[in-house]
Amino acid sequence: MSDSRIRDRIQGPWSSLTPCTTPSRTADAVHGGVLGRITFAGMTGDPSLIDGAPHLITHMANASVHPAEEIWRTSLPVQAGVAGHAVYAEDGEHLFYAVRLGPQDAYREPVRDLYETALKFAWDHGYPELIRMWNLIGDITGANADGLEIYRDFCTGRAEAFTTWQEQFPHLPAATGIGTLSPGVDLCFLAAKPGRAVHVENPRQTPAYKYSSRYGKKSPSFARATFLRDLHTPGKSSGSLFVSGTASILGDDTVHIDDAARQTEETLRNIEALVSSDNLRRHEVDGAGFDVKDLDQIKVYVRDAEHLPVVQDICASAFPADTDIAYFNVGVCRPDLLVEIEGVCR
Repeated sequence: MSDSRIRDRIQGPWSSLTPCTTPSRTADAVHGGVLGRITFAGMTGDPSLIDGAPHLITHMANASVHPAEEIWRTSLPVQAGVAGHAVYAEDGEHLFYAVRLGPQDAYREPVRDLYETALKFAWDHGYPELIRMWNLIGDITGANADGLEIYRDFCTGRAEAFTTWQEQFPHLPAATGIGTLSPGVDLCFLAAKPGRAVHVENPRQTPAYKYSSRYGKKSPSFARATFLRDLHTPGKSSGSLFVSGTASILGDDTVHIDDAARQTEETLRNIEALVSSDNLRRHEVDGAGFDVKDLDQIKVYVRDAEHLPVVQDICASAFPADTDIAYFNVGVCRPDLLVEIEGVCR
């Protein structure tokens, strides 16, 4: 079969998000090659290759929530490897990369180095479009050794790395910055070959990279979503919309402080506005558009365990019963945020 016909059949990357009750093997011919596997477990572990595929274990399960596992797949042949402390896999169109940074007294410089190494790897391997990043940060709103909030310390290092690589990576991707239950930072991301990505902002929210200085020396470096066009319909509206971690923020202000139910509802309204056809049209993605009910592979982060039942009830009403959804009891990126939600619209 010719290369062009193979490309026409490509669908991916796509993922499944399922409860993780027993160890699973990544090799699965029925569902395609594995780009990466993330296990949200009751412990942490260094990235490794398991069954020939990248595997990251991050500490995000406790007595209040169940472990879960997310597996990113592709229909193309996959080549995996180790690069320093990182693991990766690529299929010629998509790159998955995962690395862990251990506990630090201060995070700015180690995070800058971590990100610069990751960006250099993506660039050198020919994947200049960052699609989706996850930054899983222990004690996210706690203080570092100098008394600075860890997330703000992290954001400074990340922003400095993006500034260094701004010419090669001029557009910020969808991302999540969320807490974990062990110290350190787990970073993983998806990147793609050029020409398919459109980065999307939310009309109800200030772009995160334009936040005022009251939220830190350097603003968070991410877009509210990234639309990845399907390979078999380049330039068309078919594709996947990767929704960043979204919270109860209007403009750049937290709203409904101390009210988990109202924060959840506001978060869902923000997602509804973000994924709508009107908003995608503003970003020159014509013909595409979604409803909040189209969100799948959903992760819901709830700061306080006592709020889990009300958040779960609201999400059960908002999403179809067959939606892949996992809940985590972890810190959110601001002390006054109680809930954050992310997912993918196909």
